Amino acid sequence: MSRSPYATSPQSLSTMPPGIPYIIGNEAAERFSFYGMRTILTVFMVKYLWLMGEKAGTPMSDAEAVARFHLFTSFVYLTPLLGAVLADGFFGKYPVIMVLSIVYCLGHAALAMMGWVGDAEVWLMVGLWLIILGSGGIKPCVSAHVGDQFGAKNAHLIPKVFNWFYWSINLGAFLSSLLTPWLLEWYGPHLAFGVPGVLMALATLVFWMGRTKFVHIPAKGARFLGEVFSREGMAALLKLSSIYVFVALFWALFDQQSSSWVLQAENMDRRWLGIEWLPSQIQVMNPILILTFIPLFSYVVYPAIDRVFPLTPLRKMSIGMFLMAAAFAVVSIAQEQIDGGATPSISWQLAGFVLMTAAEVMISIVCLEFSYTQAPRTMKSFVMAFFLVAVFAGNLFTAGVNKVIQVPDPVEATAGETITIAGIDGDAGTPDDIVATFDEDGKRTSLAFASREPLARAAEALSGAIRENGFVALDEEAGNRIVSDFEDAWGNPFRYTLVHRALCRIDGAGADGRPLTRWDEGALLTLSVPSEPHVGPFAKIAERLHPAEPWGERRKAELGIPTEAERAAAGPQISTEFYVGGRTRLEGATYFWFFTGLMGVAAFLFVVVARLYRPRDYLHEEAG
Repeated sequence: MSRSPYATSPQSLSTMPPGIPYIIGNEAAERFSFYGMRTILTVFMVKYLWLMGEKAGTPMSDAEAVARFHLFTSFVYLTPLLGAVLADGFFGKYPVIMVLSIVYCLGHAALAMMGWVGDAEVWLMVGLWLIILGSGGIKPCVSAHVGDQFGAKNAHLIPKVFNWFYWSINLGAFLSSLLTPWLLEWYGPHLAFGVPGVLMALATLVFWMGRTKFVHIPAKGARFLGEVFSREGMAALLKLSSIYVFVALFWALFDQQSSSWVLQAENMDRRWLGIEWLPSQIQVMNPILILTFIPLFSYVVYPAIDRVFPLTPLRKMSIGMFLMAAAFAVVSIAQEQIDGGATPSISWQLAGFVLMTAAEVMISIVCLEFSYTQAPRTMKSFVMAFFLVAVFAGNLFTAGVNKVIQVPDPVEATAGETITIAGIDGDAGTPDDIVATFDEDGKRTSLAFASREPLARAAEALSGAIRENGFVALDEEAGNRIVSDFEDAWGNPFRYTLVHRALCRIDGAGADGRPLTRWDEGALLTLSVPSEPHVGPFAKIAERLHPAEPWGERRKAELGIPTEAERAAAGPQISTEFYVGGRTRLEGATYFWFFTGLMGVAAFLFVVVARLYRPRDYLHEEAG
C-alpha cells in the first residue's frame, strides 16, 4: 500500500496546528452559503415560489412552509451519519469533505435555476436534496477534522479552537442573514440563492488549499465498525443518547428562528436603529450575539459562576435549557398581542434572541465539545454525526407537529376540471357536496358548498362593521356579536376569530358538527390598508442600492397580478376568500406556548439526568 503524502498523526506541538486557519476560513464561507440559503427558505416558499412559473400558482400556507423547512433541516442533520461512516470507515475525512462539497455546490446551482427552465418546485426539491447530502455529509467530518489536528501537548487548546470554530460559523451566518434577505426582496430568488452558491465554491477552494497543512487521520475500516459495535462504543453512544434526547428538543425550538419566528415578524413593527428590517433579517441577531457571547461567557460569565459552584459542561447545558424555555415564553407573549390585533415591537423578538443565544452558547457549543471528548478514538466523526442526529430529531419533531396541526382540504386540485366531492355522508347529490372548478394550471377558480350563502351574508355584515370601524379589524367580542346572528346550513353558529390586524376568519363546524375537521366551512377576510413607508436615517442610502420596486412586485406585474402600489391606489379594501377544511389546529400564541411548555418540562428532567451522568474523556494519542 502506498504511503500517504500527508501527515497522518498530530505533530508534537504545544502551539496551534498549522491547518486550523484553513478550516476556520472554509467554515466561515460554507456557513455563509448554508445560512444564506436557509435564512430565506421559509419566506421564499410562502411569498415567492408561487410566482416562479409562467403563470401564478397557489401560495403555500404558513404551516406547510414551516413543515417543509424543518423536514429539510432534519435531513441535513441525518446525512451526517452517512458522511461519518464514509470518512471513518472507508475513505478518511478529507476526501469525503472534498467530494461532498462539490455535491453541495451543485445543490445551490439547482436552487438558482428555479424559474429559468422547467418546474420551479422540481428544481427546489433537487437543490434541497443535493444540499442535504452535501451539507449534511460534511458536517461531522469538518468538526472532527478540527480535533484531529491536536495531540497531547496542545490538547488544552481544543476548547479555544472550538470556540473560534463556532465564531467563524456565526460570522458567516451574520453576513448572509443581512445580505440574502435583501437580495431576495429587491433582486429576486436567482441572485439570492446564487450568491450562497458562489460562497460554497469559495469554501471548497479554501479547504483544498489547506490540504498539505492538515493532519489526515486514515480511515479505520473494519476496526471502525468493530469499535462502534463494541461494548465500549455502544456504551458511549448510549450514554450520550441520554443527553441528546433533551438537546433534540432544544433544536426543535431553536431552528424556529428561521420559520415560525420569521412568519411572526411579518406582523410586528420591525423598526429598529432607524431601519425597517425585513422579517428574515431579524435572524441576524443570533450571530451578532454569538460573536459577543462566546468571549463574554468564556472569560466573564463562566468564571463568575464557577466561583459560586463548579460549572461542569452538563451544568452549563442545564442552565441553557431553562434559558431556551424563557426565550419562547417571550415570543409567546408577543404573539398574544398579535392575536389581539396589535402590532408589537420587534424588541420582543430581540429579547427572545438574547435568551435563545445564551442558551445556544451553553448547550450547542458545550455539547459539541463534550461529544468530541466522549467519543472513543476511532469514532470521532461518527459521534459528531450522532450529536447532529439530535438536530435531526428536533427538526423532525417540529415538522411533524406542523404536519399534524394542518386540517386537510377535502378538495384536491384537478387542472381544467369541475369536480364534485361527496361530503361526510359519502353520497354524491346530497346537500353536503362540495363543488370546485380549476383552471388549466390547477388553480381553483370557484368553490361551492352548502353554507356558502349564509357565510357570504355574515362576511358582508362583518365587512360593513370593519368599514365603519375605519378599516380596523374588530376584536373577537365585537366580531362574534355580529356573526353569531348567522348559522351554517347545519344549524351551527358561525364563530369569529381575529388572526392578526389584517386577517380575520368566520367559520362554522360543517356537516359533522365538529370544529377543526376537513368539513369546516368558512371565509377569510383580508384587510388591505395602505401604509406610509418608513423613512429612517438610512432610507436615502438604501434607495440608491436597489431598484425602485421589489422583485416580487415586478414579478406580479409581469403575471398580471395586482401589486401593492395598485392596491394602495385603490384605497382600503376587504377581500373575502371561502374555504372548506384546510385550517390549522394549533395557531397563534397557543402554538408558541405549546413549545414553551415542552421545553420547561425538559429542563427540569435534564437536571436529574445531568446529576446521574458519569463522563469519560478520550483524545487522539500523540504520535510516538
